[in-house]
Amino acid sequence: MKKLIAALLSASALLASIYAQAAPVDPQQAATLRTALQKARPGLSVGEIRASNVAGLFEVELGGKDTVYMSADGQYLISGTMYRVEQNRFVNIADERLQPLRAQKLAAVKKEEMIIFSPAGKAKSYVTVFTDVDCGFCRKLHKEIPELNAMGIEVRYLAFPRAGVPSPSADKLSTAWCADDPRDVLTKLKNNVAVPTKTCANSPVAAQYKLGNELGVNGTPALFKPNGELLPGYMPARELAAALGVAPESAPGQ
Repeated sequence: MKKLIAALLSASALLASIYAQAAPVDPQQAATLRTALQKARPGLSVGEIRASNVAGLFEVELGGKDTVYMSADGQYLISGTMYRVEQNRFVNIADERLQPLRAQKLAAVKKEEMIIFSPAGKAKSYVTVFTDVDCGFCRKLHKEIPELNAMGIEVRYLAFPRAGVPSPSADKLSTAWCADDPRDVLTKLKNNVAVPTKTCANSPVAAQYKLGNELGVNGTPALFKPNGELLPGYMPARELAAALGVAPESAPGQ
């Protein structure tokens, strides 16, 4: 629960930094909403007020971390997640706003600090994966790397020990990241092969775990597209390829 709360707070901080760049609404409109809120709950902390994606609705930050939606007259308040309806999917508006900053933070991670499985030829796309070696779906995804590579998809691993740092899971991940052959050791660990624990002064596991929390990761595998979009957990190789814009028909056997 503590990790989930930390992830939510980190995501709220990211949203705040993005929203800070947004143009404020008309001062009179903002005053109407603040007055309505203070009337309903005197002393309530009201933060930034913004126009939402829906005409007539405004986004209001409450208590420094929650976002609600209000009608222009301040008489109606909606609490919850807003989605945009598109062909074959629903898009989380708040999550969508996080994407540019997520992409920026992930792009700042040095490739030599990742464990990367690349296709033989030029990569058509890539996915950044926060992983744990003891996670069942992480292991399932790892077994599909040959298929992903065959479709031209590069897999970039970052460490995210679900038990936190320090922990036995973090030690296992450090063993992979500190190995002479990180890809081989990570594969062995994901196949439940015993490997002697190894640590090193330059292990990036703790920093990557911190980054994952900042980006809103609360489970593994957490898959990020190049644009910073967080995909909903494990996806079969061909579905992941489609989500990345790589034609699944380029898979072996098609």
